[in-house]
Amino acid sequence: MRNQIEFEVSGRYALFTDPLTKLGGEKFSYQIPTYQALKGIVESVYWKPTLIWIVDEVRIMNPIQTESKGMRPIEYSGGNTLAYYTYLRDVRYQVRAHFEFNAHREDLIHDQNEHKHHNIAKRAVQVGGRRDIFLGTRECQGYVEACTFGEGEGFYDGIGELDFGTMLHGISYPDETGRNEREVRLWKAKMKNGIIRFDRPDQCTLVRKAGEGSAKVFDTSNMESVDELHSEWFGTEVSE
Repeated sequence: MRNQIEFEVSGRYALFTDPLTKLGGEKFSYQIPTYQALKGIVESVYWKPTLIWIVDEVRIMNPIQTESKGMRPIEYSGGNTLAYYTYLRDVRYQVRAHFEFNAHREDLIHDQNEHKHHNIAKRAVQVGGRRDIFLGTRECQGYVEACTFGEGEGFYDGIGELDFGTMLHGISYPDETGRNEREVRLWKAKMKNGIIRFDRPDQCTLVRKAGEGSAKVFDTSNMESVDELHSEWFGTEVSE
């Protein structure tokens, strides 16, 4: 697929929170990463408002293990409370994603240089991303490195199909949909031989409105200077 990148992300802990467990102040991780969490990781590697990253698939490399910890989160009313958070432990994933240009960003149409963005994204993968990588939540630091998707031995290779039921897919924002509202997407997740192939956001049928919103307006007057910085950081010519 065009404009595709592949990388491996790993970390000591991950917390892809099941929203249902937040009601009582606890946090319990899904067994697998959500589409939105992986999209956030890809955007930490490289992102501009000109692009929309589509996560194609993820490969679960390590066995799914959990570990609970007693935490003292800060309450909104002040002070601390006691809670148990259940994390995934020793995680490693191979991720494949590609970008498409945001059709709802006509103000950035001059920045739709396919080769430039693809080359910068590939170089960003090589250096471990442009921003800090988090596995679901900030206290779970992640590390990115380049890989070839499918290489190496995964724990669930040859296992067959596993069904994880209905879970959170992600959130649709106005700047990517053209609608002045936020939407929550659900989907039915399945893993086959260690690989989860995601539905595209526009293919999800379980969608619920979550509030009003509008697309952010960007100042594009310094776009060229930003591209020059990308060239300096990642060794990519702006004209590519």
